[in-house]
Amino acid sequence: MPKEKILIVDDDLSGREWLEIMLRKAGYDVSTASGGKEALKMLNDSIYDLIISDIQMPKMSGVELLKHAKEVCPQTQVIMITAYASPESRVEAMNLGAYDYITKPFNNAEIKFIIKRALESKKLETENLLLKREFRERYTFGNIVGNSSEMQKVYDLVEKIGPTKTNVLIEGESGTGKELVAKAIHYQSPRKDKSFVAITCGAIPEGLMESELFGHMKGSFTGAVANKAGLFEMADGGTVFLDEIGELPLLIQVKLLRVIQERSFRRVGGTEDITVDVRIISATNKTLEEEVKKGGFREDLYYRLNVLQIKMPPLRERISDVPVLAGHFLDKYAKEHGKAVSGITPEAMRLLEGYSYPGNVRELENIIERGVALEQGQQLSVESLPKFIIEGRRVEKQLTYIPPGGLDLEQAVGEFEKELLLNALERAGGVKKKAAKLLKISFRSMRYRLEKYGLSMGEELEEDNDEPEGES
Repeated sequence: MPKEKILIVDDDLSGREWLEIMLRKAGYDVSTASGGKEALKMLNDSIYDLIISDIQMPKMSGVELLKHAKEVCPQTQVIMITAYASPESRVEAMNLGAYDYITKPFNNAEIKFIIKRALESKKLETENLLLKREFRERYTFGNIVGNSSEMQKVYDLVEKIGPTKTNVLIEGESGTGKELVAKAIHYQSPRKDKSFVAITCGAIPEGLMESELFGHMKGSFTGAVANKAGLFEMADGGTVFLDEIGELPLLIQVKLLRVIQERSFRRVGGTEDITVDVRIISATNKTLEEEVKKGGFREDLYYRLNVLQIKMPPLRERISDVPVLAGHFLDKYAKEHGKAVSGITPEAMRLLEGYSYPGNVRELENIIERGVALEQGQQLSVESLPKFIIEGRRVEKQLTYIPPGGLDLEQAVGEFEKELLLNALERAGGVKKKAAKLLKISFRSMRYRLEKYGLSMGEELEEDNDEPEGES
């Protein structure tokens, strides 16, 4: 791991050298400056974790340096030292953001303890920023859920891939749970105690992308009012998740390739190489191979990212997971909304299993959350489902989709016919004659088809004995 960087600022050579020798022996990366103006020039070229500055210095006092340092590098901790302590200077320094104020003389143990505490405080601040960012950007699916054979393959891959250091590419339609799988890989890895930083490439304006990823120095562009560490730097030792990697501009693709090859980069406007140790997990809802052929994605970067690949199945290919997913989301939102909804009626579940979910798991979650919010009873009913689910709307792709292993045509047609019969009966309130009219078939044909599929709906409410028996 990179050493923590400390800048010592003191016009007293002996005091400066004493601190430098002591802190180098303690394992820190130490730089020194003989005054405030020299220190400011160094701050323009590099980011330090901690500054230790004397207060009484010619040309620029330590308090002035503190003020400028907090403008340039707000995240840097500053410890003030002085042989001429006063309550006024202490209050001023603390109000300007100093971490601590120490009076000379001090011993090795004291200064080491305060430095360690200051650096731990900085680390906690960085982790809190990352946690807040993750909270804002996290998916709302809950945990990965599914017992289908398709998902079992995904689980097996995560278990095998997690402990490795290799970069991973996750492909799948929007809403299939790519970020959840990326997190599962991270938490299966030796990096699990380090940061997981998620970046949605398509959500960052192209002009800000480089700065967001790799950081910038003050004055490097309009609006760069302070030095800023990038997300790659903040994720050092952990995992970077690049969602929508196919949206990454070609110029940034080149810079990302360098990071992967050399494990280093420079901030925008910087001259110093920053070394990082991160694992990159990428995700895309595009076929990157096709993007490479079109010239929209670099082939060399594609092969660097696609060392190991996971393909997330769309929900329409694992409909058997709908009941367990729906139950999972029902429990989640019943608790969140304080509702006593503890199950889903058979009719509602049948409709949920009959839909094709172009929005995948995310769409199912939204449907269940909406249903829980509207439901007045103890079970999620048909009336609480969206109109397009009740009317049985499904996308053309679902009706004509043939899975990789093929299908039984007779069985598929039969299941579709059976579903239409049940939907018609439900719309007709269980009255077979009305259901037959909805399907534009005779009552006799309706009865025949129900018997064919073993669908007994009880006694007919409006039996029509006079209907001609034209169709069978």
